[in-house]
Amino acid sequence: MTRVNTYLNFQGQTEEAFTFYAKTFGTEITVLSRYSDVPAMGPGAVPADEKDLVMHAELPILAGHLLMATDMLRSMGHETRVGNNTTLCLDVDDKEEADRLYGALSEGGSEGSPMADMPWGAYWGVTLDRYGIRWMINHTTAS
Repeated sequence: MTRVNTYLNFQGQTEEAFTFYAKTFGTEITVLSRYSDVPAMGPGAVPADEKDLVMHAELPILAGHLLMATDMLRSMGHETRVGNNTTLCLDVDDKEEADRLYGALSEGGSEGSPMADMPWGAYWGVTLDRYGIRWMINHTTAS
C-alpha cells in the first residue's frame, strides 16, 4: 500500500515522546523495536549503552496518519538538530518507484543513504533534497 508517514528523530527520547503522543491522541504505540532486537550490522555494532534505544516506533494518530520515529545514535556521529529531526517517509509498492523517487528527490540534494536492501527486510534509502527537506523511501515486499 502506498502511503506517506512522518518520521521523527530523537536523541534518546523516542519512547518518552511516543508515550506522551499516545496519551495525547488517545491511541497506542503499535511497533517499538530496539537496536538490541536487530542483528549487528557490520563493524559498526551498537555500543552497550545504546542497545536499549528505540530503533523504530510507530504510532497511529489522526485520520490514518502514522508517526514513526527512531533514536539517533551518538556513537555513529548522529546529532538531532532542526533540519534532521523530521522526515517524510514514502512507503511505495515497488522497487522501481522507490528508485525513481529517490533519484528525483536526491538530484541537487546532499546527505543521504542510497537505496539498498536492509537487514530488516526493506528496500530503503534517505536523502536531503535541494530545499533541505529529508525524504525516506521505503519498499517492503509483502510476505
